[in-house]
Amino acid sequence: MHKSIDKILAQLMAEKGINQVELSERTGVGQSTISRILKPHGTKGIKEPADKQVRPLADYFGVSTDQLRGYEPLSNNEAEPQPPESLSTSDIVRQMLAKHGKGLSADARKKIADAIEEKSAEQSANNLLSADFSRPGLVGDEVWIAHYDVRGAMGDGEVAHDFPEMLQDIRVSPTHLREMGVEFKEHFHLKLITGVGQSMAPTIKSRDPLVVDISIREFVGDGIYYFSHQGHQYIKRLQKKGRDHFKMISDNTNHPPEDIRVDETFIQARVLLVWNAHLV
Repeated sequence: MHKSIDKILAQLMAEKGINQVELSERTGVGQSTISRILKPHGTKGIKEPADKQVRPLADYFGVSTDQLRGYEPLSNNEAEPQPPESLSTSDIVRQMLAKHGKGLSADARKKIADAIEEKSAEQSANNLLSADFSRPGLVGDEVWIAHYDVRGAMGDGEVAHDFPEMLQDIRVSPTHLREMGVEFKEHFHLKLITGVGQSMAPTIKSRDPLVVDISIREFVGDGIYYFSHQGHQYIKRLQKKGRDHFKMISDNTNHPPEDIRVDETFIQARVLLVWNAHLV
């Protein structure tokens, strides 16, 4: 019988030495949700968590959602076999020979593998269209960024959702993001949200997806932030104005800047990239 999700999550948290608050900060999953997941499996009134809640936790611990739910065993220290779509033809042949070629001599197996590798290299040189364009990027350098339906207004403000829903996630290469100039410490701090309104045009157009860093919860210098002010959510530029005020700035010159109080402004994340390749 497989372990239940509460036991597996508790085990992973203990191995990593983190508590519920830290896990919430690092994954974007609410602490109340984590607390419910950790309640003993089968507790009356506690429903099985949805994938949108489980996936960020699984990504953080480097396991699949099925492993976190207990449907599959947690991976051990042995290297996981690569999926066929991420292997070259010669790699696949080598795996087949290793598994099914016991009756062949080592020399025979080597000649077959070398011949396939030589043929693959010849095809690549003579016919570029034979490349496998469905292959993902560098193995080990791709992560999922969760896309939340949390809309920050680039205008008069959006009322915050109590339970943000998760939309289609995206798969990115952290190395490529850094090459583009996006600065972040950990990939699991990155999330995708959406801005609505025209006040930040042309930098951000309405409904542009935005890559944000949720580990930044305070002002760290001039920039574009996702923040709440007087119960509404905004995506605006912030500048410090004295000790007690921010200047809230819209890139659209039709929207004049406003002074807002620091103690009434709660930064949720810093905007790093507009998903139209505008670095901010």
